[in-house]
Amino acid sequence: MDVEPVPGTELLKPFRARDPRALARAISRCESGRGAELIRALYPQSGRAVTVGLTGPPGVGKSTLTGALVAHIRAQGKTVGVISVDPSSPFSHGALLGDRIRLTEHFTDPDVFIRSMASRGHLGGLAGATADAVTLMDAFGKDVVLIETVGVGQSEIEIAEVADTTLVALQPGSGDSVQVLKAGVLEIADVFVVNKSDHPMALQLQREIRSMMEMLHFSGWVPTLVATQALAGKGIDKLWESILAHDAWLRDTGAIRNKRRAAFAHRVRQLALGTLEGRIETVIDELGDDLDPYAAADLVLQRFGVRDGVHALGNVRARGGVRATVKGL
Repeated sequence: MDVEPVPGTELLKPFRARDPRALARAISRCESGRGAELIRALYPQSGRAVTVGLTGPPGVGKSTLTGALVAHIRAQGKTVGVISVDPSSPFSHGALLGDRIRLTEHFTDPDVFIRSMASRGHLGGLAGATADAVTLMDAFGKDVVLIETVGVGQSEIEIAEVADTTLVALQPGSGDSVQVLKAGVLEIADVFVVNKSDHPMALQLQREIRSMMEMLHFSGWVPTLVATQALAGKGIDKLWESILAHDAWLRDTGAIRNKRRAAFAHRVRQLALGTLEGRIETVIDELGDDLDPYAAADLVLQRFGVRDGVHALGNVRARGGVRATVKGL
């Protein structure tokens, strides 16, 4: 009797043959939540690519920077994968911008694979399947994988959990330095990029960044500061050199093992929490309407075998707060 193939594994042969359509279909499968078997099969082939995350506030020129970086990397003879995460439309739930107009010059390059992904409300500036897409592009054989985040300003810390090197782009004269740096992005930056460096206030912004960096103690890598004018392609060579320098530091010091282990733990945590969240919602639907939030949370935790909940259940029962039951308890 013929054995039915595991769903998704039919893509493995064309994927390993470097068929870009197989890569596109594999990412789509992961976006729909059906990519576990593919990741399981391809994960051992990942871990070779240089992964670079680019974050920063809207309007800083992230897409233009990405396009300029792609052009520079391709000039070095390296292959590139690009993941552009767009905010989701509240009406269509799709990506607002779709394929980035700043990257159109690379669409016909067979060694550049570009994928736009909708954030779909996922916090942290990334889409839920971003890490899977990075793994797939890495396993596909891309030398460099660039991840461009939504650009929402103060919720993009998650990029540091996905990329080996994190670029934080800022623009002069916008007040972004204060908002972004106070939001914790200072701590995740491996390279600061002051884009639109021809702006009259560009030097002032660079001074502000250096001043803020002096307030922190860096035990390992000290973030570098690069000025660029992405539209004209100025400073992109220095930006790439900074990326390579950080990658070399990670590998020479062995810090890349700790970083990737932390990224692995973050990914496992997100997958587990996502599954638990769905199950918790089911339990909440079974609760009565006369519970306070703490009593309800205790009952939910009991459903999953946690006996010491948010607060002592004995105290809740003593005041008669628990009068509903949850199926399966």
